[in-house]
Amino acid sequence: MEDGIPNNPFGTQLGGGVGRIKLNVGGKLFETTVSTLRSGGPDSLLSALSNRPTQEPVFIDRDPEIFSVLLSLLRSNRLPSTAKRFSNLELIDEALYYGIESQLRMALAPTRLNGIDASIFTTVKPSSDGIVSAFNAIDSDGSLWVAHGGQISVYDWNLSHTATVRTHLDFITSIRRVRPEIAAVGSLYGSGLHFYNMTNGCRVDSAEWVDPSDVRIYKARVHAIADSEDSVFASYDCQHGENCVLMIDKSTLRISSEIGRMPGTSSKNAVPGKLKYVPDMGILVGSSVTSGAFGYSGYIRLWDPRSRDVVWEINEPGSGRSSRFGDSFADVDVDLDNQALFKLCSKSGDLAVAELRKLSDDPWVYLKEKNPSMRNVGISSGIAGENLLIHCYRKQVFVGREGDLEVWSRVEDNADGEGICEGLCRRNYVDKVEDAERGIIKKIEGGGDRLFVTREDVEGIEVWQSSNYSGAVSVS
Repeated sequence: MEDGIPNNPFGTQLGGGVGRIKLNVGGKLFETTVSTLRSGGPDSLLSALSNRPTQEPVFIDRDPEIFSVLLSLLRSNRLPSTAKRFSNLELIDEALYYGIESQLRMALAPTRLNGIDASIFTTVKPSSDGIVSAFNAIDSDGSLWVAHGGQISVYDWNLSHTATVRTHLDFITSIRRVRPEIAAVGSLYGSGLHFYNMTNGCRVDSAEWVDPSDVRIYKARVHAIADSEDSVFASYDCQHGENCVLMIDKSTLRISSEIGRMPGTSSKNAVPGKLKYVPDMGILVGSSVTSGAFGYSGYIRLWDPRSRDVVWEINEPGSGRSSRFGDSFADVDVDLDNQALFKLCSKSGDLAVAELRKLSDDPWVYLKEKNPSMRNVGISSGIAGENLLIHCYRKQVFVGREGDLEVWSRVEDNADGEGICEGLCRRNYVDKVEDAERGIIKKIEGGGDRLFVTREDVEGIEVWQSSNYSGAVSVS
C-alpha cells in the first residue's frame, strides 16, 4: 500500500468504475482510472481490460507514444498537441485496435462549416487521371466518391483512399453514391446508367432508356443523377434530342417509371443538366441552362415522382411575369435546409431566392448587397456571364464566379417574421486573391463539414474547412 492506496491496481471501487488501473503498453507503464478506460465504450478493448481481476499491469504490445495520445483523448475528449507528431492514419490504426475509433473520429472531424472563415485544408489527388471529371461528396461524413477518367476512387471520412475501380467507360461525367457500397455513374460519351460495387470492383447492373414503340430511343446518355431514400433519378437524352428522367428502384436497380419526357427541340425542352430531390416535400427539381448568341435561356421544373406530374415550372426568358426579363439564370440550386430555391442571374450576376412552398409566376426576391466592402465587386460589374455556378449547403449559398469563391450566409431571422426578404443573406469572399488565381471553378459541393471545389484543367479536389482558431462566429 502507498499513500493509502491498496496494491490492487484496480483500486477498492472497481465495480463503480472509479478505481485505478495500470497498463503496460510496449514496455511503458501507464496508470489511469477505470472510468477513463470505459469511456471508450462498452465494446472497446480498453473497456474489456478494465474488468480483468488481475494484480499485475495488463501488457499490450502496441506503440506507447500513440497510446499516450489516445489516453489523453479519453481523458479530455480532445487530442493533445503531441498528436501532430503522428499521421491521422497512424492514429486511426491504433484507435481501431483499441475499439475507440468513434472517439477519434469526433476529435478529428472539422468544426462546423462556416464559409466566412473557411480555408483550404488539403487537396485530394487521384493517383492516375488526376483531372477530376465528376465527384459526389457525402453529406453524412464528408467522404468522397471521385470519377477521374474512367475510374472511380473512394476516400473515407478522413479523406484516406480506400478503393479504386476501373469501369468500362472511358470518361465518367456524372457519379453518385446510391448505396453504401454502390456507385451510379454515367457518361456523355457512352450510353446508360451503370452501377458499380466498390467492394469488389464489379458492375452489378445497368439502366438503359429504351422504348419499343420508338426505335430512335437508343444509346441514351446520362446527364445528371440524384437519389431519394428508395429511388435513383437520372436524366437521359438521345442523339435526336428526345429526353426524360428515369426513376430507378434502389433495391432492385430496375427502372420503375419514366418522368417528364420531352422532344428536346428547344431550350424549354432540353435535357435536365441538374437534378435534386427535396425529401421534405417529396419533389424532384430539375433545371436546364443553354447559352447562345442571344444569351442564356433555360427552365426550372418540379415533378411529383409519384404522379409523374409537373407541379411547377418556369422558363427564362419566355414565361411568367419576370421582374428581370432578359436576365436569365446561369445556374440554380435548392437549399434543402430552408426549402428555398436560389438562382444566379447571367447578366447582372445577382442572386435571387424563392420559397419552394410559395412558388408563383414570378416568385423571386433579389438579394441586396449588405457588405459595403463587396458592394461593387462581382455583382453587376462585368464578372457575370460565363462560368457562374451555385451550391447551397448548410444554410449557406456558395457561388463561383470564374475563379472567385464567395459565400452568402443567412443573417438572423427578422423579428417581424417577414421570412424571405432582400436582406436575407450577407455576402463575403471565401477565398483569397492567390486562391482565385488557381483557375476557373467548375464544381462546388459540400459534404460533412467540408466544402469541395474543382477547377478547370487543375488536378485534384480542393478541400475547404473552417478553422478552430479564426475567432469568427456564424450568425445563422
